[in-house]
Amino acid sequence: MDLTSSLTKYTDMAVEYAPKIIGALLVILIGFWIANKIASLVVKSMEQRDSDPGLISFLKDLTKILIKALVIISAASMVGIETTSFVAILGAAGLAVGLALQGSLANFAGGVLILIFKPFRIGDLIEGQGYTGHVEAINVFVTTLKTPDNKTVIIPNGPLSNGSITNFTTLGQLRVDLVVGISYDADIQKARNVILEVMKNDSQVLDDPAPSVNVLELADSSVNLAVRPYCTVDDYWDVYFGIQEKVKVALDAANIEIPYPHQVVQHLNSPS
Repeated sequence: MDLTSSLTKYTDMAVEYAPKIIGALLVILIGFWIANKIASLVVKSMEQRDSDPGLISFLKDLTKILIKALVIISAASMVGIETTSFVAILGAAGLAVGLALQGSLANFAGGVLILIFKPFRIGDLIEGQGYTGHVEAINVFVTTLKTPDNKTVIIPNGPLSNGSITNFTTLGQLRVDLVVGISYDADIQKARNVILEVMKNDSQVLDDPAPSVNVLELADSSVNLAVRPYCTVDDYWDVYFGIQEKVKVALDAANIEIPYPHQVVQHLNSPS
């Protein structure tokens, strides 16, 4: 009698739960297939936007994980497993992890924004968080710069994305700001012509925008001229140092004095 009751009990359970288990398995199979399809669509969409490969791979995996987690929770609910407590535990765990890793999550969010909106690209010369350098790498959490003095700087993406970023490469050309002082006795127009001729003959100085020379300041011992050549980003330092040297040589050849600060000292005779 006990054996018959047990068989009847297990038969009833099989009849009751078999459809639910089969349905749950079907939900998992179909859900996982849909997760893969959606992840593939995400990849195609981001590849069309020329997104960073690292970001594409990360979002692909994240999409799969999220959808598959929802599918598994739905399948568990179908077979009668209580999922409310399970979801609450996952939420609490997620909150705890989020609080523990809030700095890393901020850097991750900043990296995603940088990779999506692209305020700069690898190879660009930028200034951010007090550092200037060429972008060597853009990762999800950090951006790596190589400074002009050959140092490697690693900047967290959170502060970088939330701060001001100057991209020197975007427009393809930079203005070099130089100041040249001439004597008050010198002919300003002659000095201007000499300096303009120097910049005109320099192959690294661009013709458009045209270089300019203007009076900047009437200083204590000199008339300071604002010398403004334009050049490409890669030629900036060559023009910065080269033009100053060539201007000095050209002004000397034209007998135009470049004054330096000096003091006049008077000796008064003592009364006899």
